[in-house]
Amino acid sequence: MIKTDILIIGAGPTGLFAVFEAGLLKLKCHLIDALPQPGGQCSEIYPKKPIYDIPGFPEVLAGDLVDNLMAQIAPFEPGFTLGERADTIEKLDDGSFVVTTNKGTKHHAPVVAIAGGLGSFEPRKPLIDNLVNYEDKGVEYIIRDPELYRDKRVVIAGGGDSALDWSIFLSDVAAEVTLVHRRNEFRGALDSVEKVQELKKLGKINLLTPAEITELKGNGKLEELVAEREGEEIRLETDHFIPLFGLAPKLGPIANWGLEIEKNAIKVDNTLDYQTNVPGVYAIGDVNTYPGKLKLILCGFHEATLMCQSAYQRIYPDKKYVMKYTTVSGVDGFDGTRKEAPKAVVKTIE
Repeated sequence: MIKTDILIIGAGPTGLFAVFEAGLLKLKCHLIDALPQPGGQCSEIYPKKPIYDIPGFPEVLAGDLVDNLMAQIAPFEPGFTLGERADTIEKLDDGSFVVTTNKGTKHHAPVVAIAGGLGSFEPRKPLIDNLVNYEDKGVEYIIRDPELYRDKRVVIAGGGDSALDWSIFLSDVAAEVTLVHRRNEFRGALDSVEKVQELKKLGKINLLTPAEITELKGNGKLEELVAEREGEEIRLETDHFIPLFGLAPKLGPIANWGLEIEKNAIKVDNTLDYQTNVPGVYAIGDVNTYPGKLKLILCGFHEATLMCQSAYQRIYPDKKYVMKYTTVSGVDGFDGTRKEAPKAVVKTIE
């Protein structure tokens, strides 16, 4: 049984920043995430995408933002259960909770903060009969490690930013990149469309439009794709097929936890602390909803801050916390480190 003060479900930016705010209150945190690494969408889907609306950062790559958050919370020594999905929750007689993952790992805490972003993501898959037979055998829906495609033949399907961006990126990694789209027009950033056009002229990207992949072939692993273009059948020898048609968010098992749900989001009390209809369970970040809700990372940071203040009062009802600015109080890590502003020098001017 893993015990902590605040159990955070979701290790995206909002969940990570909650660790920092909790640490200032001397509260320990443990995070559960179904993904194999912290960072949520920022790490899994668009680590190389720039974000422009983080205060103090005119521009920061999503992956770099996660790295900075991890460095910021390191002194507070959070625990992580990664690659496991929070499955069930049980409220004990003393008001605390036990959350069990799909792999049976149990966690005990007086406060649970759901910071699951838009929920667990499932790829939108093309309707190809034998597609499932080649999953992890040449078919991938998310690119985690570009080096997997080094000197390989890759076919990407899709017409949005992800398909364009990864086609451009892999043109310098893979032996051959083919981009397939059912239309001639692409829905993506203009500079990305122009870059693909340029790489096509240079022979670094093969463009197949308007076309669709209709069949996969191979003996134990993917070896060939069949595409159809205006009634013509085209065969493509390949090592990897990456359909990038977006991800569909789902709340997953959390939807069965007795929480009030509205349009696939968890309703919270935004007048005070972002608590759900279950006392002791909070929801922060994109996973929650309330009047005037904006799904922005900076809003999630604000919600995490107020949630931690409320969690402190729940855990220590007889204590009064007096907030001090970090410029005054400094930051004391659980690892013994301390950060503080330089002390003023007292000196007589002669």
